[in-house]
Formats: sequence, C-alpha cells, structure tokens
Amino acid sequence: CFNSGSSREKCDFETDLCKALKLNLQPGWIRRNGLSVTGPPYSDHNGNDSAYFLSLSPEMWSSSATLRTSVFLPTDKEHICQITFHYWISPTSGTLKVGFQKHSEDTITNIWQVSGELQNQWKANTIKINSTEKYEVIFWGMVETRRQGETVAIDDITFSEGC
Repeated sequence: CFNSGSSREKCDFETDLCKALKLNLQPGWIRRNGLSVTGPPYSDHNGNDSAYFLSLSPEMWSSSATLRTSVFLPTDKEHICQITFHYWISPTSGTLKVGFQKHSEDTITNIWQVSGELQNQWKANTIKINSTEKYEVIFWGMVETRRQGETVAIDDITFSEGC
C-alpha cells in the first residue's frame, strides 16, 4: 500500500478537491457518493456507499468532461511522476483517457485510455510520466449515449513526489 508520508498527494474527494487538482471542478464532473440517486456506481472503490468520488454529471449537456491537474514541474531521473487512480466505466459507452500537456505545446499527448469495461466494477491503474518541462495532466471522461446510468467515475488519485 501507499506510504502516507507528506511526499505524496492524494485526492480522495472526501472533503473537497486536493491541491494537485485545480480548485474549481470543471463543468461536467460532480463530487458525489453512492447514496445519491443518480445511478451507478453505488459505492466508492472500497465498497463504501457514503464515501465520495467524482463522476460525470447526469445533467451535463455535452457528453465529455475534462479534469486538469495543477502545473507540475519537470520530472527528473530520480523522481518520475507516478499517478495511481481508481476508475469506473459504464459497460456500453464510457471512455476514460489520461493525457498530459507540456507548457510549450497546445496538443495533449494521450498516455492511457480505456473504454466500455464489461464489468460494473472499480479498477485501479498507475501511469508514469517523464517530462523535461512543466506540464499538466488531464483526465478526460466521455459517454457516447446519455442513457440512464451511463457514466465514468474517478476515485482516489494519488500523485507521487515526482509530480
């Protein structure tokens, strides 16, 4: 498990957003728990129905939303940036991508993506980032159809000290 030293930054969404994420929640994401009646998931990744996570808002007009981190400093050889997170994706039409954007570029480099998971369950993933300049990390959730219960959710994002 993770060491809970001050070197790591963890966003568990229990009280609010963490320092690594921008203070405002971009439109399209809501912070909620499994007790809210907006559809699945009905608990966080630990199976706790009163614990909070982020999911795509059911009231959202567009079908996608992004979540940007703060600006991270360049990584070095000793400290690559490692980000671990839990995700939940609707079986039919959900997609989650993670990318990063260097400060000198307009384009977002896609580093990981998953779509249409067949099981209704939380999964964990870890990505590593090397960058010679300042950068931001972008989580991008999307659903193709706005049917009831179609969503993408994120929980417990942990940033290593290299971020």
